Order: sequence, then C-alpha cells, then structure tokens
Amino acid sequence: MTTLAPALSLRYFPRMNVWMRDFFLVFTAALFVAVFAQVKIPLSFTPIPLTGQTFAVLLVGAILGSKRGATSLIFYIAMGAFGLPFFAGGASGFAYLSGATLGYLFGFVAAAYLVGKLAEQGLERSVRTSLIPFLAGTLVIYLFGVGWMSILFGIEKAIGLGVLPFLIGDAIKLILAALTLPTLWKFIRP
Repeated sequence: MTTLAPALSLRYFPRMNVWMRDFFLVFTAALFVAVFAQVKIPLSFTPIPLTGQTFAVLLVGAILGSKRGATSLIFYIAMGAFGLPFFAGGASGFAYLSGATLGYLFGFVAAAYLVGKLAEQGLERSVRTSLIPFLAGTLVIYLFGVGWMSILFGIEKAIGLGVLPFLIGDAIKLILAALTLPTLWKFIRP
C-alpha cells in the first residue's frame, strides 16, 4: 500500500522546524498517555489496572504515525521508569517494569507503531475503516500482555487476569477511538 497522506499531526503542524515539531509531538503524546493512565478503575482480582491508557495509546499511534507514535510510548515508559508518576495510579520506577504490566507496556509501543502504520495508509480517516487499526492495536497489546503474564502465571491464568476482565472496556475504548479520528480529520481537511 502507498501512503495516502501524512499522519494527522503532520497535517496539523506542517511548517514547524522538524526537530522541534517532533519533540513537541512526542513529549505531548507521552504526557497524554500519562494523563489517561491516571483514569483508573481498581480491580482487586487482577494485577492489571483498568485505565484509559489503551485509548490514549491508540489515538497517539493514529495521530502521530508509526515512528513518532512508538517513540512517544518509549519516552512515556522511560519517564515513568525514571521516577515520574506516569504509570497507572501515579506509579513509577523500574520496579513497575518487572511486574505483570511489563508486557502491556511494551505492547503499547508495538501497538502505537502498528496503528500508526495503518493510519499512514489512511485507514483511520473514515468511520467505515477506522475500526481496523484500533482493533489491530488492541490485539497487539493483548498479545504482548498475555505473553508476558503467561511466563509469570501460565496461559490460562494470564487470559483470565489479563484479557477477560478488560474486553468490554477495551471494546468501548476502541470504538471511541474509531469515532474520534474520522471526526478530527473532518476538522483538519482543507
């Protein structure tokens, strides 16, 4: 497939100095994910928090594109690892990266990249096709998350703790993302 148009962020900020634009977008997107990580519904039966992070990750990938989207998630993880209260519920530090959520955090990077790649092909521009990148991104997050949790707890427990409790919430988040991006494009198009 060929690229139909630049990512939404490049369409919106076309004339800024490239380095400044990219730094601004990556940093702002990392903060955006950090804010949505604080939107948390505690679940006592699973080590994985229910947050707004996945919604933010999907949007970041689609808005920034593959490389900037993935870079912003790497930046988000690094800032949280080095002590900023960016992870769910204000958590931070390297210890957070060794727990059950590690796979999901790395899944965020891969999902942002994949969603960004699909967005660079124009799939997020129409309500008709926008569900495709967001569903793919959500599946990648589950793949990484459950893969890591399987190492820690076994596959059955990983699915029971890391997928099943989140299906309804994640379905709502990906539908919201699929409705948000085509709407944003309507406002940006010349």
